[in-house]
Amino acid sequence: MANPHTAFLTVSIIFTVIASGPKQCVSTKTFTLVNYCDETIWPGITHGENFGSGGFTLKPGQSAVYPASDGWNGRIWARTGCNFDKKGSGCKCKTGDCGSSINCTGPGSPPATIAEFTLGALDYYDVSLVDGFNLPIAVQAFNGTGNCSSAGCDGDLRQSCPSQLAMKDGDKVIACQSACSVFNTDEYCCRGMHADPITCLPSNYAKGFKQVCPAAYSFAFDDPTSIITCTGASFAVIFCASR
Repeated sequence: MANPHTAFLTVSIIFTVIASGPKQCVSTKTFTLVNYCDETIWPGITHGENFGSGGFTLKPGQSAVYPASDGWNGRIWARTGCNFDKKGSGCKCKTGDCGSSINCTGPGSPPATIAEFTLGALDYYDVSLVDGFNLPIAVQAFNGTGNCSSAGCDGDLRQSCPSQLAMKDGDKVIACQSACSVFNTDEYCCRGMHADPITCLPSNYAKGFKQVCPAAYSFAFDDPTSIITCTGASFAVIFCASR
C-alpha cells in the first residue's frame, strides 16, 4: 500500500499461507505472522504470553500461527540483525531490540515499524511509524465484520529516508528514525505545548512517511487515517509483503 502500484496480499493468498504454515494451536481467532523478507527476522511481541513467550525466529518464507486470547492488547514488530545462541541468549539486535534474550523483556527500541492491537467486542488495529521504521509491515483482517480494511506500511522507507534520520550499518541504511528520536523537541515529539491534536501537526518528515505509507501512523495524532476497527477477525501480520 506504499503507492498506487503496490497492494497488500489478498485474503486468498493469506489463506494459502495459513494452510501451509506450521500451526501450533487450533483457535477460532488467530494471528498469522509471515516473513516475505529476504532476511531472517525475530518477531518481537508484547505482551507475548500466547506468542512463543514474546520472541522466536522466522526465516525467509516461513510463517507461524498463534491463538489470540480475548481482550489481548499488544504490539508486534520485527527485530533484525540478531545473533542468539541455542539457548536464546545473545547480543543486542541491530533494530527493534527488546533485551538480551530471544523472548522480549520490554518494548522494542526505536526505530521499529510496529503493529498495534487492542482486541475486544470491537477490535482496533494499526501500524505505527511514530517510533520510526525498520521493515515493511502489512496487517490484514479476515473472517471479520465491519471495516476490516488493511493497515500498514508496505513501502520501504529506508530507500527514501532523509539523511538526518537514516540509521546505518556501515554504508547500508538499516532503518529510518523518527524526527522525535533524532531532534528530541516538543514540536517533533508532540509533548509540552504540542501535546494535543491542535498544536501537534505533522512535520515535513511525517508527511514524507505518510506519502510512502498512507495506511500507517506517521505522527502521534494521526488517528483518523490510521486506526481501523473490525469485529471477530483473525489477523495476518506480513513482513515485506510486496517483495
